[in-house]
Amino acid sequence: MKPELRSQVEARLRRAAGQVAGIQRMVEADRYCVDVLLQIAAARAALDQVGKLVLGAHVESCVAEAFASGQPAERERKVAELLEVFTRFGAVARAEAQDDERS
Repeated sequence: MKPELRSQVEARLRRAAGQVAGIQRMVEADRYCVDVLLQIAAARAALDQVGKLVLGAHVESCVAEAFASGQPAERERKVAELLEVFTRFGAVARAEAQDDERS
């Protein structure tokens, strides 16, 4: 990962960690449930943004290198890896959409 991207990711993760700590304090203080839920949604969104940054970096570096290598086995591994990542991200997005529909 490039140093400037690493700095961005680290800063966003620190912010997300602060949000999670704030959520914990809200629960301990018995704050209004909807306020807690809104903060949870904000923390999830912050982590999603970190995930997008890391995924983009992975595609631009590791995946691009695998395709440029001319090695079919390496390309196949990276494609399988990406499909797994997209499946997991998709499962999270679907679960969140279902939760939204229930609300």
